[in-house]
Amino acid sequence: MTNLNDELRTFITESIMYGHLGEPLTDDMSFLEAGVIDSTGVLELITYIEGRFGFTMADEDMIPENLDSINGLIRYIRRKTVEMPGETGA
Repeated sequence: MTNLNDELRTFITESIMYGHLGEPLTDDMSFLEAGVIDSTGVLELITYIEGRFGFTMADEDMIPENLDSINGLIRYIRRKTVEMPGETGA
């Protein structure tokens, strides 16, 4: 079983970047600054997170702090899954 960092990295590199890495995708790397993701990629990422983790992302949560790095995604996903009734977190 992979950890959340690896799962997100794999999704981003295979589904959004289609496996093309200029430099290694680190946990703190800004997706926008590194040119890893564009607006269409952000929508794909949101759709993936909602489907995979079972919650709908509120408009006010669609901010760079939550979506612009693997670490930001992990913090956001953990916070949201802990808030979900009957869930223990990611």
